[in-house]
Amino acid sequence: MDSTPSRQGREVLRHAGRARLSRGFLTLFVAALLVLFLLFVTLPVVSLFLRISPEAFFRSLAEPVVIDALSLSLTTATASTAIVVLLGTPLALVNARHDYPGRALVDTLTDLPIVLPPAVAGIALLMAFGRRGVVGQYLNEFGISIAFTTAAVILAQVFVASPFYIRQARASFEAVDRHYEDAARTLGASPATVALRVTIPLAWGGLVSGAILSFARALGEFGATIMFAGNYQGRTRTMPLAIYTTMQGDMDAAISLAIILVVISFVVIAAVKVITRRNY
Repeated sequence: MDSTPSRQGREVLRHAGRARLSRGFLTLFVAALLVLFLLFVTLPVVSLFLRISPEAFFRSLAEPVVIDALSLSLTTATASTAIVVLLGTPLALVNARHDYPGRALVDTLTDLPIVLPPAVAGIALLMAFGRRGVVGQYLNEFGISIAFTTAAVILAQVFVASPFYIRQARASFEAVDRHYEDAARTLGASPATVALRVTIPLAWGGLVSGAILSFARALGEFGATIMFAGNYQGRTRTMPLAIYTTMQGDMDAAISLAIILVVISFVVIAAVKVITRRNY
């Protein structure tokens, strides 16, 4: 019996070889793209740590400009996150559970700060709450001035960070099984009781993730802050503004602040991933 492969068999083997070769090239191409992307993302971050010695880093942490910026940033970001959570949670719950005229418009306006250029956000806040602004002119008659104060920093952070919490909160509320809420209502629970004792606890993981993301966004805000609040040490100079300022005279201080923000950002991402994994 002739053991020589038939012509059809040889074609099959040839096609199989070509397919393996193509898969091999595709795998190498994807691996090369992945390595290039990881290098592009990690190399600048790693360069921050390589550019400064541990001694210079800890010495910079004692500089007044660094201490003031770190303290102000943590204080304002915490305050803005608390405001976002208090005001954004009811809005997210209403939008997740009720269909009302204009809900699509509300959702669009809620997401607008995400795509709005920071400089535009800053000048818009200034036109609204500045001394001659639409609202600010009336506040000024009572001796209330918001622009170029710490309150302006918080308002700018609330403006840019609120969508990150509200979007996550709404998605978390929508994921809650309504059967639990219906069961609570049949037992005589009021809408407020259902929200506080059923809906919010079940969506708690997503709410915490949204609050963490909102905090991180507030902590890194630059454009709207410098336009609306200015750049005054101890009053409105947050860490991003301090990095911009100290780069012109003290690079070690700028790098130290940048490293702190990198570490905080990494912790934020890790925390969100852990909370999300536990939730699902």
